[in-house]
Amino acid sequence: MKQQITPYQLENATKKDQVATMFNNISGTYDFLNHFLSLGIDILWRKKAIKELVSIQPRVMLDVATGTGDFAFEAIKKLKPEKVVGVDISEGMLNVAREKIIQRNLQTVFSVQLGDSEWLQFEDNTFDAITVAFGVRNFENLEKGLADMYRVLKPDGKIVILEFSKPKVFPVKQTYQFYFKQVTPFFGKVFSKDKRAYEYLPESVAAFPDGEDFLSMLQKIGFKSTKQQELTFGISSIYVGIK
Repeated sequence: MKQQITPYQLENATKKDQVATMFNNISGTYDFLNHFLSLGIDILWRKKAIKELVSIQPRVMLDVATGTGDFAFEAIKKLKPEKVVGVDISEGMLNVAREKIIQRNLQTVFSVQLGDSEWLQFEDNTFDAITVAFGVRNFENLEKGLADMYRVLKPDGKIVILEFSKPKVFPVKQTYQFYFKQVTPFFGKVFSKDKRAYEYLPESVAAFPDGEDFLSMLQKIGFKSTKQQELTFGISSIYVGIK
């Protein structure tokens, strides 16, 4: 993996602390900007990723880096699990998720808690499925985070990870780079008042070991039957693995 990319480049703060601060800063506008900047395509990506779990019909699920809960809400709608737990390092994002849970009257199904992907506070072999949407590139120690998710996943359980990737085909690659490096930070500054958070986005994507590199990492951890599905000309990808 390339050098560690952090949101604010502070020498005396860990990446984990900086990511938490960043998401606390933008939590109030996060959902709006997500849908606005992706032209709503992120909603379709989540729907497609959740379809990967239809065949196993998970009853108990963990959503890591749950943020405001959108991936978990889609899972609940599509899969009808008995229980979903969401963990995130940002209390600001979780507060938004809690409001949405109450609005949807899902308190008996979906609960969220402050949590670190590298130190999940759950017993081994707890969950039928684990989901992560646009979160793994923010892990301070990616391999450790993946290993802990593997630990709490039941044997034959499935992990589904949705993450940005780097398109390689002309002119998608060039358009994508311009949009991510110029347009996204501009609107991020206008609406969230934290331009740096949206400058960090393309930097974190560029540093993330996507494609075959990420599949190799999943395999190293122990995941079997790994696969990648590229979405929207390679702008994002779905990664799947079985314990």
